[in-house]
Amino acid sequence: MEDILELEKIRSAVESLIFISNKPMTIEDLKQLFEDIDGAKLREIIEALKKQLEDTNSGIRIVEIAGGYQMVTSPENADMIKNFYKIKNTEKLSGPSLETLAIIAYKQPVTRVDIEAIRGVNVDGVVKSLMEKNLIRVVGRKEVIGRPFVYGTTRMFLDYFGLKSLDELPKIEEFAQQDMVLDMKLASGDAEITPLTREEEEKFQEEQKIESEAQKGAEDTKPEPGAADEDQQNP
Repeated sequence: MEDILELEKIRSAVESLIFISNKPMTIEDLKQLFEDIDGAKLREIIEALKKQLEDTNSGIRIVEIAGGYQMVTSPENADMIKNFYKIKNTEKLSGPSLETLAIIAYKQPVTRVDIEAIRGVNVDGVVKSLMEKNLIRVVGRKEVIGRPFVYGTTRMFLDYFGLKSLDELPKIEEFAQQDMVLDMKLASGDAEITPLTREEEEKFQEEQKIESEAQKGAEDTKPEPGAADEDQQNP
């Protein structure tokens, strides 16, 4: 009885670890945490978890990917999840966001400087917002001085606008008929676009996280309106 309870405890812990991991959890990763359990037993536990989720028709599945295990949503719920993201993001795309997204969609791969040259304004905040909504992503670096990041659209972008591929994007001429055409004539140059390495992508994600935390910290420490005046009146 004690052995059964211990096994259930281990199984529960493995399930939690796979759930919280932001990358596929490998058997080697688990062996470092469960030193007294060999790889074969850990794999057996994971396979039992996979079967349990499938047999109960759970909305979560465990799949083997990139040499490890990761939790994903059930394929049967894909359409419902797509609808959820469409509803979630419908009212959150502002005019500037749509303009920036259009430039990236038609011009990709494109640098932030190229986008700003077309729009005439800083797009740091808009680009960050579009990335958080998973509508755009970094696809590489442009081989020019500074090797800036270049951006492209994602699968979520296609799902959001109901497109099967980028080939289904409306032609620029169609926008011109409604006086909505953007100046897309900015020369992109012949510079080679180099995809990000795994290390570069991880570094970029870490930089984005640090930038976001720094911005949040700055907002938290911002004095309340009128606080400075009170300090001057009460030295």
